[in-house]
Amino acid sequence: MTTDTPAPARAGAAAEVWTAEVDRGDDALDRIAAEWDALATRCRTATPFQDGAWLRSWWRRYGRPGALVLVLVRRDGRLAGAAALRRRGALGGLTNLGGGLADFTDVLLDDDCRSRAAAELAAALPLRRPWHSLELREVHPEAAVQQVLAHHRGTTRRYRDSLCQHLPALPVEELLKRLPGKTAQRNRVKLRKIAASGVQVDTAPPEEVPQAVAELLRLHFLQWQERGVTAEHRTGRFAAHLAESTASMAARGRAAVHRFRLDGELVAVHLVVLCPSFGGLYLYGAHPRLRERLDVFGMLFGAALDEVRAVGIPVLSLLRGQEPYKQRWRPDALRNERLVVGPSGPAPAAALLALLVLARQAAVTVLTARLPRLKEALAARRRA
Repeated sequence: MTTDTPAPARAGAAAEVWTAEVDRGDDALDRIAAEWDALATRCRTATPFQDGAWLRSWWRRYGRPGALVLVLVRRDGRLAGAAALRRRGALGGLTNLGGGLADFTDVLLDDDCRSRAAAELAAALPLRRPWHSLELREVHPEAAVQQVLAHHRGTTRRYRDSLCQHLPALPVEELLKRLPGKTAQRNRVKLRKIAASGVQVDTAPPEEVPQAVAELLRLHFLQWQERGVTAEHRTGRFAAHLAESTASMAARGRAAVHRFRLDGELVAVHLVVLCPSFGGLYLYGAHPRLRERLDVFGMLFGAALDEVRAVGIPVLSLLRGQEPYKQRWRPDALRNERLVVGPSGPAPAAALLALLVLARQAAVTVLTARLPRLKEALAARRRA
């Protein structure tokens, strides 16, 4: 284990002792698993992508030896703030865990001492040299790390990131009242057709989750084979990460895997991630033939809504993306941020990183505009 342990932080009015450390051991997430999981339950802003099982599973499949950086703050020995980061490049650059698989990036702060923990975590960030930098993707405007950066004495540059959408977890009929008349009526017709179809829905118990996830990915490939599946979703490491993390999260009520059968055949599987503040529609797979019979998203949406309402979660998140099938429910939208953080004083590396971020955003914008036409061309070539 490689650790960098600063001197104890200043004592508070009640003689509290605050300490901070930067743990760079490859097994750091495993060693503090119990502490991390306990802190996550005391952090109201924690999302499923800060769940310890999700992070540990991701690190085992995607981590690079020597790159893990945990910033840990303790109050009288109890973990009160934590950030899971990874090194990128040789100049001290840091970024979040999760890559493109996480819809929300954040740190953990104990709700009992949130402001002080944020200040201590800000002071402990390993941004000491002028060339050090930290880039965080998919940061929610109300994320805990926003409070940490309010105490940061260096630079913070903000850029637009993905658009996330959500709805209040109300009964379906109440959600339909939010829609224009004709749109609401079309949705009612589709929902009645689903109800009359005889489709059966069940939730996979934790011991059956790995097999259910394998079926999800199988159907996901079938669903997108003519239109181009996300390349990472085809990899063994993604399958292993999703199965392991989801099984653990499902056992603790932090995920649910819904299975849909029609005429005795498994036709769709859907993963919903859960936390006290929202339930999110993360990934699904549906047989292509099902699209010819039913409104697939309406079916998934209804099951997810029932799930979050049953456990008292107030928001159903559609997570990232502006796909047309989401838009017809007129969801509320909130854009994530990409944050580029540098040390105090001159920060040439952070400034250079900011320029690279802008260039990368421009490239993504161009690619996004051209991708639909590229997919159509590839599909036409396959058919020929």
